Amino acid sequence: MNIISGKLPVAKRIVFYGAEGIGKSTLASQCPDPLFVDTEGSTTHMDVKRFEAPSSWQMLLDQVQYVIDNPTVCKTLVIDTADWAEQLEINDLCRKKGWDGLEGAGYGKGYQYSAEEFGKLLNKLTEVVNKGVNVVITAHATLRKVELPEELGAYDHWEMKTSKKVAPMIKEWADVVLFLNYHVNVINTDGKGAVKGKNKAQGGRRVIHTTHTPFWDAKNRFGMPDELPLEYESIAPLFDDQPAAQEPPKSAPKPKPKSKPEPKPEAVPETAPKDPAPQKEVGQALQGFVAEEDLYLRKNGELYHIKAGNVVPGSLLDAEHISRAEYDKSQPAAITGPEDIRNVPVEYQEPDPRINKSLRDLMIASQIDEWEIQHIASTKGYMTADTRVADYPQDFVEGWAVGFWPQLKAAIMEMRQKQELEYK
Repeated sequence: MNIISGKLPVAKRIVFYGAEGIGKSTLASQCPDPLFVDTEGSTTHMDVKRFEAPSSWQMLLDQVQYVIDNPTVCKTLVIDTADWAEQLEINDLCRKKGWDGLEGAGYGKGYQYSAEEFGKLLNKLTEVVNKGVNVVITAHATLRKVELPEELGAYDHWEMKTSKKVAPMIKEWADVVLFLNYHVNVINTDGKGAVKGKNKAQGGRRVIHTTHTPFWDAKNRFGMPDELPLEYESIAPLFDDQPAAQEPPKSAPKPKPKSKPEPKPEAVPETAPKDPAPQKEVGQALQGFVAEEDLYLRKNGELYHIKAGNVVPGSLLDAEHISRAEYDKSQPAAITGPEDIRNVPVEYQEPDPRINKSLRDLMIASQIDEWEIQHIASTKGYMTADTRVADYPQDFVEGWAVGFWPQLKAAIMEMRQKQELEYK
């Protein structure tokens, strides 16, 4: 059994929290080689590396997983901010459970479920740290009134603006919790003393508080002074023993795929209806910007399908009205089996922009094509093979595709592997 003595170089787990505009993101941007998961768009004015703003909880988890799989992509991963990340998690949880809010689960139960789900993010961030990458979490601060009945008094306490169960989890997870605030001096102006006289505030310099007091949460395990100037030089020593990021294991180069055998020609059933939709005046069909029936439009060479009851974008009011048969001719053939893989473009193409943004972002991040979603949905009998993903009901997309994305993605990866074996 080995006994190890002395300090070990490990990546740091750091939390910055403070009032809005105090400089949390700016301080995080000065940490070693940062990569931001910007949940609230607070870094748009900064010259930093960032992921696309996550539009769902699953997308945020996937972005963290990317750093786990590629630890040399940065030296510091920044989650900016924890409270906005938690809101993504709460929205996802409530959608899956069918709640209007966390209170919909019954007294206190919703917050417990939420804390357990947020714990998945902290577990992944621990994996990031184990790979030799620092993690910085930023959060907004909020004031809470603390009552002391035995003292017959109360005072204000600063804490992270997250839910009552998530904040303690973050504080326990972190090595360093730093409270960023303004240091204000109060002076008496009339000579009657600070208690009975008139006072005014002076100063307002920004400072970092590193230790816990009755008035704010903070901690550190590195013997930092209680108060420091709010500048990177104050925290730079935390990164002096930065370990080297662990390289992911290199796999042997894959052989070039063999050319796919040409399938035997098969009769292709005609999918277009025999009777084309009658031509109508566009203005008549678009009454009130709501389609009274399915519309098939063409503008600037692009074709559009607007389902009955859906709002027609103003940009399509002058579009040409075409028949369904003409629209169908322009659409790729439905994927119903592995043999239809020949219809899929070689280079990845971004999905239809009309697809639900949360789902579309996940598809792009994982390079998943629309036909693959269609194939899984039709195989399970949820949708017909020729139903476009953009036409899936909203509740189905959020509840099945986004809500169970890890399972859906795994099914698609398994399908790809089977198809690859069949063609070898």
